Amino acid sequence: MDISIVILDDNPGSLDLLSTALARDGITIHTASRPSEALALVNQHHPQLVLTDLVMPEMTGLDVLNRIMEIAPATDVVLMTAHYTTETAVQAIRNGAADYLEKPIRLTVLRERVGRLIEDARRRQESASDAEFEGIIGASPRMAQMFARIRRIAPHYRSALIQGATGTGKDLVARALHARSGVKGQYVVLNCSAVVETLFESELFGHVRGAFTGADRDKPGLFEAANEGTLFLDEIGDMPIATQAKLLRALQNQEIQRVGSLQSRKVNVRVIAATHRNLRQAVADRLFREDLYYRLAMVEIPVPSLAERREDLPLLTRHFVEKFSQQYGKTIRGVSPRARLVLERHSWPGNVRELENAIGHASMMAESDEIDVGDLPASLLGDPLDTTANGSTGPPPGQPSTMGEDASLAEHERQLVVSALEKAQGNQSHAARALGIGRDALRYKMKKYGLL
Repeated sequence: MDISIVILDDNPGSLDLLSTALARDGITIHTASRPSEALALVNQHHPQLVLTDLVMPEMTGLDVLNRIMEIAPATDVVLMTAHYTTETAVQAIRNGAADYLEKPIRLTVLRERVGRLIEDARRRQESASDAEFEGIIGASPRMAQMFARIRRIAPHYRSALIQGATGTGKDLVARALHARSGVKGQYVVLNCSAVVETLFESELFGHVRGAFTGADRDKPGLFEAANEGTLFLDEIGDMPIATQAKLLRALQNQEIQRVGSLQSRKVNVRVIAATHRNLRQAVADRLFREDLYYRLAMVEIPVPSLAERREDLPLLTRHFVEKFSQQYGKTIRGVSPRARLVLERHSWPGNVRELENAIGHASMMAESDEIDVGDLPASLLGDPLDTTANGSTGPPPGQPSTMGEDASLAEHERQLVVSALEKAQGNQSHAARALGIGRDALRYKMKKYGLL
């Protein structure tokens, strides 16, 4: 199936140039010199991509963008203008534009940037179930929105703030932004929660010999290492207030000064910050600078928790099974229905990272080509395992649990084993079947809890 493109420009010469530059097999191009004509083409053909000039007599490119977002929200829109400003570009991205190109457009830039959108459209077209984007797995609406936001933001951002709970994959989002940005420099990472407070400035900006005790040589900082590239500041909420002020100056001026030096150095660095904290609340509590927050949050990317995209659980489970099957050199074809039930009932407070660790553990423990309940980590048994084919493993209906609210997961697991053995009158095979685990796994747990 062909990729359909609509090009809108009131300059006939530009229309010819763009059409010729993008023409190739598998692409159908429609052109229009008036916005009303272009919108009619969008209604008729539902193209994957629209390129539109920003300044036109009938209506602006932003107006065209807004109309397309109403009638064909799945269409990627690229704005083109000879009057490029960062503010207008950011406004366009926030309104839903996929990209923003400055005229005169170099053909290499046009083919590279538009080419990415065409390839994205082709992949979506060839496999609607394709759920991987720059190493991130997800097909839920929340993830599709996030992927679209990354595509639109990546070419233009100077700073960005990624917010999400621990374990949601904020580092993968940062890497995706870097990969899609087209910058040629390195991707450099600093975990702010792992840096001693007195060394923050030296880590970020470097130091000169003799700047402090132990500084026996000049040392460049991470800003210099990330020059022409991306600096990722993970857990930015843990950065001391004093360092925040110096970071703000570096972001504003793209200029740094090594500790102990009077000389300033120019840098060209894109900065991505991430945090699991509520920075707005941190600003209110005077734990985070308001001006730095707004500088970083010019573009925000919220990362949904696993609980907010539970429909992605089967995709992620399959992905991690394949990953660890290969890593451990084992043939594991999937997860048993009983184990799947446990995974589906778990609340996943640790998000995707917790799921990855759970499948990694289970893949290591699995003795067959299928992960079963007994292979899962004990922490998952904190969720009820009732309504299995062989009955409940919890207390009988109407009978209160003998565990207190603060009972540990190990105590919970021990009680499940004891209860199953009592109901089975000591028959280990029946007890194992009721728990949904293998007999060997039951004997292991009985030894673990002194029941054998």
